[in-house]
Amino acid sequence: MNYHLALGKSWDFAAFDRDARAAKGPRHVFWTLAQRLGAEVHMPGGDPIRPFDRVRARIAGGPQHWAMARTLAGQLGGDDLVFCSGEDVGIPVAALCGARRDRPRIVSFFHNVMRPRGRAALRLFRIADRVDLFVTNTSIQADFLRRALHLPERRLFFLPSVEQTDTRFFTPGPATTEKRRPIIASAGLEQRDYRTLAEATRDLDVDVRVTGYSKDAAVMKRAFPEPLPANMSARYYDWLELVRLYRDADLVVVSLFPNKYPGGITTILEAMSCRRPVIVTRTEGLRDYVETPGIVTTVEPGDPAGLRKAIVHLLEHPEEADAQATRGYEIVLERHNSERWVEVFATRLNSLLDELSPTVPSAV
Repeated sequence: MNYHLALGKSWDFAAFDRDARAAKGPRHVFWTLAQRLGAEVHMPGGDPIRPFDRVRARIAGGPQHWAMARTLAGQLGGDDLVFCSGEDVGIPVAALCGARRDRPRIVSFFHNVMRPRGRAALRLFRIADRVDLFVTNTSIQADFLRRALHLPERRLFFLPSVEQTDTRFFTPGPATTEKRRPIIASAGLEQRDYRTLAEATRDLDVDVRVTGYSKDAAVMKRAFPEPLPANMSARYYDWLELVRLYRDADLVVVSLFPNKYPGGITTILEAMSCRRPVIVTRTEGLRDYVETPGIVTTVEPGDPAGLRKAIVHLLEHPEEADAQATRGYEIVLERHNSERWVEVFATRLNSLLDELSPTVPSAV
């Protein structure tokens, strides 16, 4: 059996590996998984885009994903297993490769397929008939896939603890000695609501430092207030600066808009891995990650008064904040480290081959 990883984005794995070896950045788990499986990695961007690729991209993925899937359909057969990193590439691969009689085994991660466009793509491209294993990391997405596609449990791999961070890179450490007042840190742009964070902290004696920047003006306008409060700053941080930000932070706040996928989980795990106390907006997508008692403090979406109360409470009760940070750190080391992520997926992909019959049935 030949393993393949089809990724939704192009990554410079050589640079990731070089920086990780020099302790200048985290390891990339897909590169580690590829090495563990001896898999060939496929990334979008190197295949010629045809007009029909652009037409299909109106329903799912991007033109570059359909172009890559078309190339793979001409290369992969019954002796291949392809693991797709998300529905952006998984749906095109399943639609084109899964239609073949001698088709490869197809496994795909589904992060946020409940939207109208995703539902339409599942039906139109007959994804239920063409994916052997559906992978998801939230119960709300798992429940949707069960209902919408009538999936038996053997074809659904739901593992909420599958999200990971590199606990060798994101580590606890001392704060900067010249810190003048408490620091509230945050990171990321996906589903971020920095307007609520700004309103909650604008008259507190704290520094609010955010690493989140995009060239997309609409994304920035939705996430940030204009202008920023005097005690709030936002800029790009490189990997080493990000670790320093977490270590300097008295609290890490992940303020989110309501959503149905685990937006914000990367920042949460990085902060916990640095043994910092975390306050996070309670969303449907994060339900499986924040309900363990004592690991984070949760607040309601769009509630600056509630967020302010939580911030002030933890700042005024450092022993409670420290206990929470310690518990979160223990959970990350136990459940959310990169090594476990790689081993869980490698084991599940190997076991899938034992579950399937030697001959993959033709597409229905």
